[in-house]
Amino acid sequence: MNYNIEKINQISQLFAEVVEEALQAEGKAEVLIGDVEMSMREGLRVIGQQALQGLLEVADGKVEAEIKCDCGGRLKYQRRRETTIWSVFGKVKYERAYYAGCACGKGCAPVDRRYGIEPGKVTAGLAHLVALSGINKAFEDGRKWLKEYLLFDISENTVRAETQNMGDLQRQADDKLIQNMHNEASLQKREHNPAPAPDILYGSLDAAKVRIEPRDPQEKAAESREAWRDLKAGCWYEGEIVPPRQRSTRQEAKAEREGTVLRARNKKYFCDINKAEQFGKLLWASACAVGADRARLVVFICDGAVWIWNLIAHYFPNAIQIVDWYHAVDRLERIAQEAFSDVAERQAWLESVTEDLWQGRVELVIEALQTLAKKSNLAKQSLGYYSDNLERMRYAQFRAAGYLIGSGVIESGCKQSSPNVSNSQALNGVWTAPS
Repeated sequence: MNYNIEKINQISQLFAEVVEEALQAEGKAEVLIGDVEMSMREGLRVIGQQALQGLLEVADGKVEAEIKCDCGGRLKYQRRRETTIWSVFGKVKYERAYYAGCACGKGCAPVDRRYGIEPGKVTAGLAHLVALSGINKAFEDGRKWLKEYLLFDISENTVRAETQNMGDLQRQADDKLIQNMHNEASLQKREHNPAPAPDILYGSLDAAKVRIEPRDPQEKAAESREAWRDLKAGCWYEGEIVPPRQRSTRQEAKAEREGTVLRARNKKYFCDINKAEQFGKLLWASACAVGADRARLVVFICDGAVWIWNLIAHYFPNAIQIVDWYHAVDRLERIAQEAFSDVAERQAWLESVTEDLWQGRVELVIEALQTLAKKSNLAKQSLGYYSDNLERMRYAQFRAAGYLIGSGVIESGCKQSSPNVSNSQALNGVWTAPS
């Protein structure tokens, strides 16, 4: 949006004078930059309140004696009627032209309809911020967090309601996406207007435990108030080489060993609290939305969970399947910790099997575990893990083909799922990860 710079400069100078007068009136012996900032923020909030009120009250323009009702009837002008909304500037009251008298019994304020306002409710701008706080924090904590940023109180119930509204909207979008992938007309339209498809597209799936926050005050006060559910999450992304000048210290170390360093880009997340079968429908619908069905090659990098590989086999039978390198090597580290009390012996064994795994010699890793099976329960339990995923651990082949072998994008996505998430905060749906 373009603003008149000359007017902005005039307003800025006037506002600076107002703030300076307010600070002097407080009579502080010493004024720090933080005091100036907070004074300006509060002043800007008050200005925003009054400016929004003024904008809405003059937006009517010429008042008509009658206007058309949505039902097709006629509405007659009644009076200028006051209403209240909650905006990013706080509570705003304003008067606007109000019409009623139609046979349908409904009234109308053209200004409200023009700007998408629901009288007495939270505005779209504030609803977005409130819902984001509810997604990232427990409702009570979100309320406190919002006050620090907005400088006015938002009730816990409002945080809950707006977060649930966002969840409901995303659920509807997910359901529509799934329906479109089973609708003949939508599929034909998609075929006639194909979007560009990536050459190689990666997918990663995982699950995280999230707490469903109870609504009942007695349940909330109880010690055992937590109800945990599995949040299934996925991510679609592409890979790219990290230029030398952009590499971190960790990536430089990887480059010395691997030659090149890859990273994920164009990440698209999706998730739901649901059974694997239902989540599979969202997996396929989101895949079509990002062009996975048209990609030359689809590569999945996941951990060893059976439900994950079953879904991939069902929906993407021709995809390359890779067990996340970090999961595979982490298990070896835990086995070494359990099996060897001697540090030197433990380190020597771990270096040997890790190198075998890195080179894709999974059979040698399995043999090493068989040797330890009698003194390590974890080694014995892990035999099936490495045997079942043998072809998914040919890391030397995968690296030679230029594939990513780590699923950090989904790991970080699951970690960002708050442990205090509520039922409607499941983040169900497709969203773009922040860069």
